[in-house]
Amino acid sequence: MLSAASAAVVRATLPVVREHAAAITAEFYPSMFAAHPELLNLFNRGNQASGKQQIALAAAVVAYAQHLLDGTPFGPIAERIAHKHVSLGVRPDQYPIVGKHLIGAVATVLGDAVTPEVAAAWDEVYWLFAVSLIAAEARLYQQAGVTADTLWRPWRVAKRDEEAVDTVSFTLVPDDGGPVPVFEPGQYVSVAVDLPDGHRQPRQYSLSQAPGRGELRITVRRVRGVDGAPDGAVSTFLHDHVHADDVLLVGPPAGEVTLAPGERPVVLASAGIGITPMLSMLDHLAATQPEREVVAVHAELSADRHAHLAEYSRHPHLTWYENGDEGGRAGLVDVDAIPLPAGAIVYLCGPIAFMRDVRAGLLRRGVLSDDIRYEVFGPGMLEG
Repeated sequence: MLSAASAAVVRATLPVVREHAAAITAEFYPSMFAAHPELLNLFNRGNQASGKQQIALAAAVVAYAQHLLDGTPFGPIAERIAHKHVSLGVRPDQYPIVGKHLIGAVATVLGDAVTPEVAAAWDEVYWLFAVSLIAAEARLYQQAGVTADTLWRPWRVAKRDEEAVDTVSFTLVPDDGGPVPVFEPGQYVSVAVDLPDGHRQPRQYSLSQAPGRGELRITVRRVRGVDGAPDGAVSTFLHDHVHADDVLLVGPPAGEVTLAPGERPVVLASAGIGITPMLSMLDHLAATQPEREVVAVHAELSADRHAHLAEYSRHPHLTWYENGDEGGRAGLVDVDAIPLPAGAIVYLCGPIAFMRDVRAGLLRRGVLSDDIRYEVFGPGMLEG
């Protein structure tokens, strides 16, 4: 809990910090990277360049401060952050570095308003946040049987498949002779690649088939830049340079949005490459609970972009193609047309706007918010 003295200071200064949070984090990252350039390997450079990463950190710190003051729910966000950190190999000794530069950025942006009492109060907020994450991450590392230093293992590409326009799958097997880790349908792995410019960059990709096959499969969509933004560095590298028998560095499975056990009906709603965790869930359910009621819904721009179309079509489903292609309904997903079995658990994965609209429609139709679970990658993970 936040001390009484610090709580009073944080309550008084939270509106100002919230107003300037984006500026604070924009100051924080360059300062930290200048002092510790090795940390650049942990962060998505595209999100850094666009400013999305800065906004995400600002939102997290402000949300946690609000949680300390009034108990606003924060547990699911903390769990999501912990899984992402473990998938990237974040270490406890990196938290003091972040804390030092974050509080320094607060002082730089807010100037004389940051008295010693204000700095101490926000330092307390940060360390309560950090300690909770360090503890959660330690448990996850222990469960995975790895440490931050032993996170990355070499995996050989056993097969590369062209799945759809701009979409390829890589089937992976251990190159070190070790076991294939157990994972839950819906989880992801991180893949780290050494780019031509000499920098290493990690990205998370959902596992796109069920566990128990003696291999892992990821499905990667090429990220093409729009409105002057650059193409995705890692997806482009994987598409252009990685083929059968190449070796990739892969982390252990992670992610908290997993298929719930039991008999309750399941609704799987996805858009674009968000289909990947749904494929893992569908594959697992078909093998282990074929009698469990499942409603699968997918949205795509066109049929030629529908990843794993033949595989997906083996299951009962509803599909919308925005351009009106045959084989699907035309336009965007109509939430009112989705069958909703009583007591269903709903899983969402896709672009933020898609999940926001579908979630709003489901709530309007009476689905409880606790029964809507969603997977988001990158800075958007705090939204919703």
